[in-house]
Amino acid sequence: MYTGRFAPSPTGPLHIGSLVAAVSSYLEARQVEGKWLVRMEDLDTPREMPGAADDILRTLEAFGMQWDGAVVYQSSRLEHYTEALERLRRHDLVYPCACSRKEIADSAISGIDGLIYPGTCSHGLPAGKTPRAWRVRVKDEVTECRDRIQGLISQNLARDIGDFVLKRADGIFAYQLAVVVDDALQGVTDIVRGADLLDSTPRQIYLQQVLALPKTSYSHVPVVANQRGEKLSKQTLAKPLDLTQPHLELWRALDFLQQKPWPELKQASLSTLWSWAKTHWRVDHIPNRRAITSSLE
Repeated sequence: MYTGRFAPSPTGPLHIGSLVAAVSSYLEARQVEGKWLVRMEDLDTPREMPGAADDILRTLEAFGMQWDGAVVYQSSRLEHYTEALERLRRHDLVYPCACSRKEIADSAISGIDGLIYPGTCSHGLPAGKTPRAWRVRVKDEVTECRDRIQGLISQNLARDIGDFVLKRADGIFAYQLAVVVDDALQGVTDIVRGADLLDSTPRQIYLQQVLALPKTSYSHVPVVANQRGEKLSKQTLAKPLDLTQPHLELWRALDFLQQKPWPELKQASLSTLWSWAKTHWRVDHIPNRRAITSSLE
């Protein structure tokens, strides 16, 4: 059965960019009468805003978006990530790393998503060094994904990323490991999310492979960018959604996604607009671009 999910990080209130991602995943699931789950990705506690998780759930309810089952919080699932890391350790697929950010910056080159780890600790810790993080060994081969919106995505993880972190120096499990473990445990079959996560996808596919987890389908929608070309976020001062006019915010999200909602639906009830959207939703209408500059900010 089709199972999708919306997995926000509770770092602040939802904005129009968040709504675009939520609406996309929701409509993809509901159009085929599949499940739609909500998961709070609250592992990065230094970035979490108190009360943000509850605010996000209230916002989804205000927009008439009903999820299936209980909301899952990653902070309550640490034993699953620990078990996955231990499984990789038993197969010598992870190793402790003693490198600081400064040391990596001094010896690494830039890749497609930050610095490429040079493998300093891959054959053992240097003398006198203590472990800080855990990294997974990657292979010098191409990992590919046929994204339903963005097309073929391909990376050689060894050359483009390097051995990447699964558990950080502060003891927090990395997003890449947690998301893969949770998607498998929740039976997620189809992932629809923002294209800002597109470069992470080959790493997640690789982890699915080495952990012997089921494959998933991927669709990455363009992110909403401000007039400076920046993705809307808390850091770029994105405005929270207007909960007094959810039907209008929903209409704007559908319009951004090139679903061509009828102009008269701006005055329609929220339920009427959802009914129209579920009937007319077409993922192939979404532009295959990573970001679209918009006045929606």
